[in-house]
Formats: sequence, C-alpha cells, structure tokens
Amino acid sequence: MPIQSVGSYEAKTHLARLLREVQAGKVFEISVRGQVVARLASAAVDGHDEAAATKMREFMHAQQASDAGAGLDLRELRKN
Repeated sequence: MPIQSVGSYEAKTHLARLLREVQAGKVFEISVRGQVVARLASAAVDGHDEAAATKMREFMHAQQASDAGAGLDLRELRKN
C-alpha cells in the first residue's frame, strides 16, 4: 500500500478519519509547506518484524567489521 501525503491543515482537520484509515493499514506522511515532517502509521508492532530487524542490524555490523559475519546466512536470519 503506497504512502499517502497530506498537509498539516488537512491532517488536523480530518484527524479522526486519518486515524481510522491508519487502523485499516494505511500510512500517511504529513507535510508542512511541502516538507515531510512526520509519518502517521499504526503503533502495532509485530514482534517477528522487530526481531528480524535486530538480526539484520547485527548482520550488517558484523559485515562491516571485516569478514566476521561471513558465516551468517540472510535466509536463516529471516526465518527466525
């Protein structure tokens, strides 16, 4: 689902509607004078996604520190 952009005035005026749409899975970027300043998205966090992101960060740090992460397999990290 693509991220929809809304201005700050529209976000303020239609906040209740935007929140219902966020509950349904939409994401909005809120802009002020054409500059994106915030993102309105669901606060629900999927534990699996967070764990996968943590493992990916660990993998990236290991790769940067020479070949210490050479034995890590991205497919395996994603499965857990």
